[in-house]
Amino acid sequence: MLFEVRTLSLEASIKRKLQLTAVKVDRFIDKLLVPNKPEEVYRAAHHLIKAGGKRLRPYLVLKTCEMMGGDPELALPYAAAVEMFHTFTLVHDDIMDNDDLRRGSSTVHTKWGIPLAIVSGDLLFAKVYSAMIEPGISMKLSKERVVSCLESLTNAAVILSEGQALDILQSNVVDVSEEDYIYMVGGKTSALFRTCAEVGCLVGGGSEEEVSRLGSFAWDAGIAFQIVDDILGVTADEATLGKPVGSDIREGKKTLITIKALEDASPEERETLEKALGVQDASTSDIDEAMNVLASTGAIAYAEKVAAEYTEKGMSAISAFPDSEAKRDLLELLEYFTKRSY
Repeated sequence: MLFEVRTLSLEASIKRKLQLTAVKVDRFIDKLLVPNKPEEVYRAAHHLIKAGGKRLRPYLVLKTCEMMGGDPELALPYAAAVEMFHTFTLVHDDIMDNDDLRRGSSTVHTKWGIPLAIVSGDLLFAKVYSAMIEPGISMKLSKERVVSCLESLTNAAVILSEGQALDILQSNVVDVSEEDYIYMVGGKTSALFRTCAEVGCLVGGGSEEEVSRLGSFAWDAGIAFQIVDDILGVTADEATLGKPVGSDIREGKKTLITIKALEDASPEERETLEKALGVQDASTSDIDEAMNVLASTGAIAYAEKVAAEYTEKGMSAISAFPDSEAKRDLLELLEYFTKRSY
């Protein structure tokens, strides 16, 4: 009972702080996405942002900047940029995964069609760089630091593309190892988390060593976050998740959970799991039985343990920084990553 109360209190605290970040970041994005002709592509680009989202990545940018003693307002363009970049990847992910729902709303391609959805994603990608170069043009930030921020995001874009490609290719591979999964997740999730921390630190005036340490913190936090995301994908309800439960199973995604379950399953359990894994038209009962196997083999519990280990690594990376409110906020965020229920 005490653990439940602590978790609820943690989620309430983080949710409140993320909402405050969302207000600032969304207002900034609204200015960047003022409709031009054709207005339809701007509405499509704005769709998922208006649908909500946690704003974890902008929060990381602002808090790492604040922890370095910098002005979070100066980091706001970068916070908005990483959220637009993240949204751009979601638009394209939904097309590739053929998902109809995202954040409880219709996906962009479902509402506007695939061609316009692709272009709206491209527009968001272009606006990312527009936001990031402005502080250098206005002389609010040194051009050297602006270039370093651009370099960090560009590297993340490359690594993310590689991770996404691996995710697609691994769905057709039978024997995917845990090491393969961690490498893929590093590309898909941790690369952008790391950029958020590096950029926030750079804007806040951090040294090269501090940028590296905060980047390591965010990389490990990203691994933990994605593992928990995979867990929620098979344990949360659709209303909470904002997308169909079991969609990762239908798509044949090799999450840490499915990898471990396939490794430890009995022949009968493996047959049940393979009956649904990667089968787009799998019945609801087949999906339910497959998810029961994930639990009965201990794969979900194992994933929870690995997520906790990466959380500890993240805490270790940030421990040397002086105590501050911003540091406590980052540690709270990291704890939330492994205990969240949404």
